[in-house]
Parts: sequence; C-alpha cells; structure tokens
Amino acid sequence: MFSCKHRVSYAECTVGNHIYHSRYLDLLEAARSEFLRSLGTTVLELQNRDCIFPVIEAKLRYKFPARYDDLLTIEVWPALVDKIRVNFGHRILNQDGKLILEAETFHVCTGIDEKPKRLPEDLAEKLKPLVKEN
Repeated sequence: MFSCKHRVSYAECTVGNHIYHSRYLDLLEAARSEFLRSLGTTVLELQNRDCIFPVIEAKLRYKFPARYDDLLTIEVWPALVDKIRVNFGHRILNQDGKLILEAETFHVCTGIDEKPKRLPEDLAEKLKPLVKEN
C-alpha cells in the first residue's frame, strides 16, 4: 500500500472549517498520481503513450471531517487490475490516526480518443502484485 501526506489548506475548507466534500476527489487524484510515480511512471508519461484512465465511478464514505491545517495521510492501492479496468482503494487518516474517508475509484483505460484499450502490460505487471481488496 502506498501513502503520501497532505496538509489541509484554508482554500480547501468551508466556512464550517472542514474540507468541502468534493475536494476529497482532488486529494485522491493527487495520491494516485504519486502512487504511479512511485512505480516509475507518471500520468503524463502514460498520456504520451496514448493511455489515460478516466474515472467512471467513485464511491466515497465520509467518516470524520478533516479541518484546516490537519496533516492527512492518504493511502492508495490497486483493488482490481483487469484487461481494461483498474480500481483503486483509498483511505484518508488525520495526524491522530482518525479515519476521515474511505473510497474506491473505478477507471477504464482508454486512448486519448476515449476508446477503451488494454492496460499497458508493464503497468499491469507492476500493479497486479499490489492488489488488495477493500
């Protein structure tokens, strides 16, 4: 499982001093990008190889609010690696280890033309051993 840190900025928060619900999707995206970087590739490199991974579904379960200046740990792992699909599990915890959010995002591999295509074999080989069910 991969994890990265994020400090909650004031811009991400509501007047009620908690992260606005849709901003969590941005955090998950950033964590997935860092996860791919840890595997030796980047989103831009994959895009240059005519592979993009649009989100086709997202499930988020909000457990506790994250607040301004919290230091979050964002965990991400592949939950499914298939011929053209890849799903990621996510958890976000605050600096006290309190569970903030659980999520799963569902992606399909496509070309820039948005037509489905097989996952690059080298990427699939890196992801498959890391699969962990939610």
